[in-house]
This record gives sequence, C-alpha cells and structure tokens, in this order.
Amino acid sequence: MMNLSFFGRKLQHLFSPYFQFNFNSFFIQLCYFMIMSLFGYLGLKVSKPKTYVKPKNFDLFYTSVSASTVSSMTAIEMEVFSNSQLVLITFLMFFGGEVFTSLLELVFARFNNNSFTSMKNDYSVKVSTNNSLPIKKVHDQIELGLVSIPNHHSSQDQNQFIHVNYDINNKHVLRSNSLKYLSHVVLGYFLVLQFVGTFLVSMYMSFIPSAKQVLREKGIKTLTFSIFTIVSTFASCGYVPTNENMIVFKKNSGLLIIILPYILLGNTLYAPCLRFVIWVLEKITKREEFSYLLKNSKEIGFGHLLPPLHSWLLVATVLGFNIIQFVIFCSMEWGTQIMDGLNPYQKFVASLFQITNARHSGESVFDLSTISSAILVLFVVMMYLPPYTTFLPIMDHETENDAKKDKRSAYGNVGFSMGYSCGRQLKANGSCKDLWVGFSGKWSNKGKFILILVMFFGRLKKFNMKGGKAWDLS
Repeated sequence: MMNLSFFGRKLQHLFSPYFQFNFNSFFIQLCYFMIMSLFGYLGLKVSKPKTYVKPKNFDLFYTSVSASTVSSMTAIEMEVFSNSQLVLITFLMFFGGEVFTSLLELVFARFNNNSFTSMKNDYSVKVSTNNSLPIKKVHDQIELGLVSIPNHHSSQDQNQFIHVNYDINNKHVLRSNSLKYLSHVVLGYFLVLQFVGTFLVSMYMSFIPSAKQVLREKGIKTLTFSIFTIVSTFASCGYVPTNENMIVFKKNSGLLIIILPYILLGNTLYAPCLRFVIWVLEKITKREEFSYLLKNSKEIGFGHLLPPLHSWLLVATVLGFNIIQFVIFCSMEWGTQIMDGLNPYQKFVASLFQITNARHSGESVFDLSTISSAILVLFVVMMYLPPYTTFLPIMDHETENDAKKDKRSAYGNVGFSMGYSCGRQLKANGSCKDLWVGFSGKWSNKGKFILILVMFFGRLKKFNMKGGKAWDLS
C-alpha cells in the first residue's frame, strides 16, 4: 500500500507551482471544518426550530457550514432557530474562529517540537563505537541528531561536543517552553475576552429597557443573545440572533460600543494585541520565555505573532482604513434616509460600527441595499484585503519575495449581503414573501453548493495567501 505521507508529499510537489501551502496542514484543517459542519448540520436537524415550518435540510447544512467557517451567509431567518439551535450555532462559531484554530495550531506545534526534541536527545546520548567522524561533521549534523560521540575522540573534542550539544538542548527547551507559554497566553486572551464581553452585553441588555424589550418581543433569552453575539463578533462571523441583524439596535449606541472592539480584537488587530499582551507579561514577570517570543517571532513560526515593525504598521493600516471609510461614509450618508431617527451621537457610533465591520465581521446597523453604490464599492475593496494587510511592505528579503509571488485574490468570509426583498424584483411576483435572509438564500441548491466550496476555501485562504503580509496591488 502506498504510504500516505509519501503520497501527500508528491501532491504537494505537483501543485506547488500553483498553491503555496503545507499539504498536510491544509488537509487536516479542511477535514476539521468539514466534520464540524457535518455534526452541526446533524445537530440542527434533530433539534426542533422555534416555528412550526421546518427549514430545508440543505439550508440547515448551508447554515452549519457558514457558522463553522465564520462566513455569516444566511439562508434561514435567525429567529426561526430555537434556543438550543442558537446554542449549537454558537459552538460552531466558537470552534471555527481564527483565534481558536490558531490555538489548535499551537498545540500541534508544541507536540511536534517536543517529539523532535525527544528524538534528538535519544540519538545524541548514544555513543558510536564503529564511526570516527571528524568533529566538524559532528557539529554540522548534531542539529539533526544523526551522529554521536565516537569513543576514540580526544577529551577536548568530547568536551566541545558536549558544550555544543548542551547549548542546542537549551535552545530547544527554551523554544518548547516559549510555545507552551504562548499557547497559555492565546487561551487566556480568548477566554477572558469572551467572558468580559458576555458579561457587559448581559448587563446592558438587562438594564436598558429598549434593548430588553426587543429580546422580549422576539423571545430571545438575554444570556443566549449575549454569548451568541460576542462569540460571533469575536470570530468575525457576523451572525446575530435577530432577523434584522444589528439594525434593530442602531439606536442603542452603548451596545454598539461594547461590541465594537471585538470586531478588531478577534481579527485585524489580533496579532498586535497578542504581541502587546506578551510585552506586558514580560515586563511584569521578567520571564525569559516571553522575551524569547518577542525577539524571535519568525523562529517561533506562529503566523499571528508578528515582528514589532509589522505590528505597528498593521495598527496604522487598520486605523487609516477606518478613518478613510468613516469620512467617506459620513460625507455621503449623514443626511440620508438610513440615518432617520438618529441623533448626531447615534449617527456617529452607528457609522463607526458599520465601517469597522467591512473588515471582515459582516454585522450591519443599516440596510445595505439602501446605501449608495460608491460606499458599497468601498466595502467590497475592504472585504477584498486580507486581515494583515499593511500600508507599506516590510522590506526584508523574505517578505519581498512573498509580495512578488502573492497576487491571488482572497475570499473574504465577511457575509455582507444586499438582502432579499420582493420590492426589489424586476418583475413583480404575487407569491413572493419578504424574508430577512441574504440574497444567496434564494439561490438554488447548486448555487449554494458553489458558495459552500467558496466558504471552505475562503476560510483556508491563508495556505495560499501568506496571510496578507504586505499590501502589494501592483
């Protein structure tokens, strides 16, 4: 039987001119999202919806894939789902978000690093009695653990060998411990933010009568809404338990302000915030592992731990894009119909919330179909750019080569939709029924299947996009 590892390497070599990714990692993550989507579909199918009319099976699978890949494409009105189904969708978004999957990558990295270190140590302690390799070759091959000390070497050579081996072992131990600390930091970052956000939203929904009234009329539990919305926003999914998404809360500026940071913390500013947390912990604890993480981000190999210059440029880029969008959006939409009923403060907060969601979360406080075409084009451009796009390329040899090779499109997984309304039909249809679903909700099953493929590969775009290391549109 052909060895699967050998087969995987052959496929990777065959497709390497077209796709720059590690085949094994890509296959593992693809299976992860497919299996999670399948279990999500089965859970949605066996649980009862809130309404008497059961959704179609394919639409349930479509929703499960969308939640797992955090794409927020809707084919079913959200208020159709019962509380148990909303909880299930929350779990799909929780385990499908980028921060959680990056934590899984760290766990595998730690396992691989420990396995390599253990194997190297097993080889290095063996003393060969049949070989007499020169010490220079020993030094060249010690990193791979391929040779060990021959018996007839001089004591000076043996001491030199032991000293070099000791240094290399220390380096591997430090790297292993640093990966462990990094995984703990990511886990803490993930859980603390989820808890704090859920608590703040719950308090707001409990004490603000207008917000509480919305949930009461729709039959949505406060705790379910709070957890669902924070998990969805942090995972950049864009799902909200209400049919109207956040439109129904556009006057609740306090709620929008609570949710707004989570759009950034789980997506475009995840890497700079992670580096900042590690920097704070290094200053407080003086641990060598945190210092190693800050100084050796490339050696760690964790895609979300960026060098300091890249992190600063990324922060500047995110703020710059938001300022540009905000100025254009307000200049064109401030006095239009979409702002009716809002005071200047509410307009300011709602506009800021809307433009921030264009970089990859997908929640809406305005009906996108009523927004001017120029703004929609701007949103499309924002959705196109990868999360870690920067204004200026990082001028080092590696990134410069990546920028030259990287000229492929990204699949945004944003989930913005113009919606579906009978009033927008070119030809009136008396049997048409208005629904709060995305336009794709009215597509055929074949069309939805194509979108499912796009959602899967959009979620895994990092394997052929290099994470958007530099903004190179030439």
